[in-house]
Amino acid sequence: MTLPQKPAIRPARPEFSSGPCAKRPGWSLQQLDTSCLGRSHRSKPGKAKLKELIDRTRRILGVPDSYRIGIVPASDTGAVEMALWSLLGARGVDLLAWESFGQGWVSDVVKQLKLDDVRVLDAPYGRLPDLGAVDCDRDVVFTWNGTTSGVRVPNADWIDADRQGLTICDATSAVFAQDLDWAKLDVVTYSWQKVMGGEAAHGMLILSPRAVERLESYSPPWPLPKIFRMTKGGKLIEGIFVGETINTPSMLCVEDHLDGLRWAETLGGLEALRQRADDNLAALTAYVKRTDWIGFLAEDPATRSNTSVCLSIVDPRVAALDAEAQGAFAKALAALLDKEGVAFDIGGYRDAPPGLRIWAGATVERADLEALFPWLDWAFAHASADLASAA
Repeated sequence: MTLPQKPAIRPARPEFSSGPCAKRPGWSLQQLDTSCLGRSHRSKPGKAKLKELIDRTRRILGVPDSYRIGIVPASDTGAVEMALWSLLGARGVDLLAWESFGQGWVSDVVKQLKLDDVRVLDAPYGRLPDLGAVDCDRDVVFTWNGTTSGVRVPNADWIDADRQGLTICDATSAVFAQDLDWAKLDVVTYSWQKVMGGEAAHGMLILSPRAVERLESYSPPWPLPKIFRMTKGGKLIEGIFVGETINTPSMLCVEDHLDGLRWAETLGGLEALRQRADDNLAALTAYVKRTDWIGFLAEDPATRSNTSVCLSIVDPRVAALDAEAQGAFAKALAALLDKEGVAFDIGGYRDAPPGLRIWAGATVERADLEALFPWLDWAFAHASADLASAA
């Protein structure tokens, strides 16, 4: 068996990780404004930076003026937990889960909050649960884009416009890349290190007027840690949503995210970001179509993510292996690519079925994906030869 030679062209940027994802093209640390480093985030310049970040976010994402936008601690996880612990318990809850992060929110609500009236609507990796079974007169918790499965909701048509419950949406790998229907969403959370490639540890929490009304009219029966508290004396703490953060943010991280937001505006805003991600997904789709050893984990093309693209190894020799051996094969593939310096961190998520996960959001250049594809084939051929020799 003659093994293929290494491809001549290499991706200029091999960062295909799904979180933190790649920095914007042309990014460098030296380009960041460091004038606020070593200063209080409560200083006039510090507060102005935080307010600028919120304002640019609203403008790029098209968030309605009536919605509040806050910078919160602990990344997307912190933002989701703030919403769950502060808002749930007023009525029954429908929890949707089709991958590991959605299952994590199920665990929090069922095992930690221990709510009585809970329905779990789940599905295996690669599929969505029955969205038609969701009762929007109950509170609904869901991920818009399943980062570890590559499966997203195709739209928000399944959410009732005249719903009585709140919709709480973890949108961390969807925002800035997919079309969120703000009228159907009451709480939206995400983190800087996902689609825009910002530095980690900071989250965003976006609240509709209906969510604010719940906060001001309902007090959960459990104690809330300080970093979760959004009301005082029964009224929303408005300062959180104008840049007066609950705890001290990193002003370097703030500047880094501002850099990404400014870059997005130079491209043309949200429409341009979505188009870049869609073009990247189109390139991956064409590659999968012409390649017989790999396939999409997401079964329905309408639900395939254009950011965290999850791929399965469908070659019969690999598919015939047990789950542990399939996982070892996928890890060997990813390790070969990492060693060559052509693709970093593209192994499937630890709880997901064995395979690869390639970030395709707007900060990734299509040319780098196109350069990666021959390397995927090269790595598969070499890993397959090792498999054959071990048999």
